[in-house]
Amino acid sequence: MSASSGRARPRPLRRALVAVAAAVGLAAALATAATAPADASAPTPPSGWTQVFADDFDGAAGTGVNTADWRYDTGTSYPGGAGGWGTGEVETMTSSTDNVALDGNGNLLITPRRDASGNWTSGRIETNRTDFQPPAGGRLHVQARIQMPNVTGAGAKGYWPAFWMLGAPFRGNYWNWPGVGELDIMENVQGLNTDWATMHCGTNPGGPCNETSGIGNTTSCTGTTCQAGFHTYAMEWDRSTSPEEIRFYLDGVVFHTVRANQVDATTWADATNHGYFLILNVAMGGGFPGAFGGGPDSGTEPNHPMAVDYVQVLQSSGGGGTTPPPSGGRDAYSAVQAESYDGQSGVIPETTTDTGGGQDIGSLANGDWALYKGVAFGSTPATQFHARVASGAASGVSGLVGVRLDSRGNAPIGSFALASTGGWQSWPTVPANIGPVTGTHDVYLTFTSGQPADFVNVNWFDFGH
Repeated sequence: MSASSGRARPRPLRRALVAVAAAVGLAAALATAATAPADASAPTPPSGWTQVFADDFDGAAGTGVNTADWRYDTGTSYPGGAGGWGTGEVETMTSSTDNVALDGNGNLLITPRRDASGNWTSGRIETNRTDFQPPAGGRLHVQARIQMPNVTGAGAKGYWPAFWMLGAPFRGNYWNWPGVGELDIMENVQGLNTDWATMHCGTNPGGPCNETSGIGNTTSCTGTTCQAGFHTYAMEWDRSTSPEEIRFYLDGVVFHTVRANQVDATTWADATNHGYFLILNVAMGGGFPGAFGGGPDSGTEPNHPMAVDYVQVLQSSGGGGTTPPPSGGRDAYSAVQAESYDGQSGVIPETTTDTGGGQDIGSLANGDWALYKGVAFGSTPATQFHARVASGAASGVSGLVGVRLDSRGNAPIGSFALASTGGWQSWPTVPANIGPVTGTHDVYLTFTSGQPADFVNVNWFDFGH
């Protein structure tokens, strides 16, 4: 419904059911990825998303990658670039199918080898395309389903598998890192059951992005370890939020968010005002493994591949469809798009003209609610709630926007009252105090009013300390 329409807006049952079905389908598309068979195809794009790149790695066993999509990095550096690929790693990268090959079952294998003299070879490939970035006001979702090299303990010493992205200006220059940006969607060392996600930017050493460490976080694989099974590693770059943010996921659950306001505007612009290319590789040794016990030695076992089931890149325009629910995991301190609900009553998503575009949820009146599962508040208590809201309600019509945890029957931990803001697309951000919250909870937004009329739209919400 257009922003200029009147507010006598019915909530027809069919539209509400369509919205629920769409949300369930989106959640299912992401949630089933981790439990799919080893030769699963890249998931069908959710509603509102367009697939702009994918490789299922289908092909005959022992063949190389499709060079229309990928290029091999070979040797020990980029041409004219820093030795050891700039990280101190010790392997020589090759285009040999001994190191980079399809397995005939829908997987790419990147396998480190060691010769009789103790020299290591491995594989590193990157996309030919360098234009992966979200459109203005939109989002980019990059994911791969990967089983890390299945080796642990002393046999894994020096292993460093990764799925990552570099800013397009790096290609052909090779000396402008980290200013051009690096997004590490998945890194692992030493066979640990740990997934590292990091954004590199700014200057080195130190600088606004704490180089060479970057702005990072870790999480662990559950169900099976990162080495024993396939897991889905993803990055979502979101230009529909304010501030712009980049989120990192393991099996659909966000565990790390980097926001534009964490660094100065120039640093963020230098790292994000261009496209990126994707990289898959298994390094041996280098600075990262060195920080966790050292590079490969005589006890390190060769021949354990990183297996990649698929790589997929999706894009959503600024006015695109419903935000995919993140399959049961959200960061309380990152903007939660209101239309990404896991359940609802009386809610209708609609296109918004608010900053960043996308959708809001509307037709909200007394008794309506929306559910957002698995919101992680961490160990430092949240004491603030903020919501981006709008109202064109008539004079005398108002209501409460409330926050409840884990059950709609529980008392609100906080709420704020809202009357007309001057229009159904007139958007202030309204704060409220809440009782202290830690841990992970399902969050309900509830809408309460003494009148039956609709009284509020919601675009997004988050929490603060």
